[in-house]
Amino acid sequence: MNLQLVETSEQWDDRRIGFGQVMLAEWTKIRSVRSTTWSLVAFVVASVALSAGLCALIVANWSAAQGGGEPARVLADPTDFILGNGTALGQLAVCVLGVILITSEYSTGTIRASLLAVPGRASLLLAKAFVFATILLVLAEVVAFASFLVGSAVLHSRAPVSLNDPGVTRAVIGAGLYLAVLGPFSLAIGAIVRHTAGAILVVVGLVFGSVVLDHLVSGGWEAYLVAALPQQAGSLIYQAHPHPGQLLSAWQGFGIFCGWTVVLLAVAAALLGRLDP
Repeated sequence: MNLQLVETSEQWDDRRIGFGQVMLAEWTKIRSVRSTTWSLVAFVVASVALSAGLCALIVANWSAAQGGGEPARVLADPTDFILGNGTALGQLAVCVLGVILITSEYSTGTIRASLLAVPGRASLLLAKAFVFATILLVLAEVVAFASFLVGSAVLHSRAPVSLNDPGVTRAVIGAGLYLAVLGPFSLAIGAIVRHTAGAILVVVGLVFGSVVLDHLVSGGWEAYLVAALPQQAGSLIYQAHPHPGQLLSAWQGFGIFCGWTVVLLAVAAALLGRLDP
């Protein structure tokens, strides 16, 4: 009799808490926190404003900088210049927010309630990652297209570019895809480290440190290693044209970045099941 009651209770729990319900709960968590909502709004506004401002600045100083490398860089790939500026700020915001989404639950102790409510602990992490990535995909595509449209209008007199040009539409869409994957990437590191400051340091080091390494490495097998780092590989997706010496294609780089994210989420899910009560 007792075994039947236990089995019935477990079946009822399984019916009550499905993956859809877990995603709905995570959506409620994210949208009910005002700081998260305002951070996402600031991410959209600031990214577009930064892209527009830097494009206006380069146009205003075009003649003075003609002998330098910046105009040449803009002319070589105006799409990369437009999107790279907004994405640089956007990826910092996404990294911090992705970490805080999970580490804040550890710091406040609410992770225990979440784990008690969701027996499948990997489901909790995957639902959080999926909801966050979906929100970011929508907002990041808004940022990418708005930044491109405003930036291309500002640069038109010096470096005309449009969505009809080869590789441009893929690059604009790719900027949104990159930021959408960066969210779960940062979330996974936050779930592994479980300390806000430490996790942010790790994420920022992985994302921005690769840029420094790229300038220090000139060739050999080290170049392939740097090319496969998360930011170096993932950022290729929002470049309209291959750069000199580029070792990976846009989609190859993005695939490697997605691979990084999947592996980190798997590690985080494994640790979530083993180490938490």
